[in-house]
Amino acid sequence: MKSINKLLFFPLGLILLAFSGCSVSYSFTGTNINYDLVSTFSVANFFNDSGAGPANIEQRFTEELKEFYQRNTQLELIRTNGDLQFSGAIKRYALTPQAAVSSGNPNQPDRAGQMRLTIGIEVEYINLSNEEENLTKTFSFFSDYDPRTTTLLDEENRLIDEIFDQILQDIFTATVANW
Repeated sequence: MKSINKLLFFPLGLILLAFSGCSVSYSFTGTNINYDLVSTFSVANFFNDSGAGPANIEQRFTEELKEFYQRNTQLELIRTNGDLQFSGAIKRYALTPQAAVSSGNPNQPDRAGQMRLTIGIEVEYINLSNEEENLTKTFSFFSDYDPRTTTLLDEENRLIDEIFDQILQDIFTATVANW
């Protein structure tokens, strides 16, 4: 009986020993951050170079970027000189008609049946532990609304939230998720 136990446990022990040196690392947020090398991030105030949008749009984006990385990583936010550094500007804030609707009256002009708000944000990303990951890129997204049933004033906050959510996810994917 002892020889059978030795025969069973010896190969099992070898298999366990072989796999003990292997490890798999993954994250539920999809990051590939090496927290041994990177522990902090900093976000400089973004600027509004678009000449349009609400008065606080740049501050709003800056704060949402900070909150997004705090929620989705283990990085510590510091004022300046983080291991990962973000800066940039809102380069585009444009409202454009997407679909014309006939007024039905030859004396009245056709009007927009759908309006699109587009926001483009240029981001400079610096990774002090891996300079090959540094990038400067413009991230852009849009959202539509129906001007026949509501006004931009009524919809602007919702549209901006929706656009920022997508842009933040795109920035996250391009910087720390590396997809």
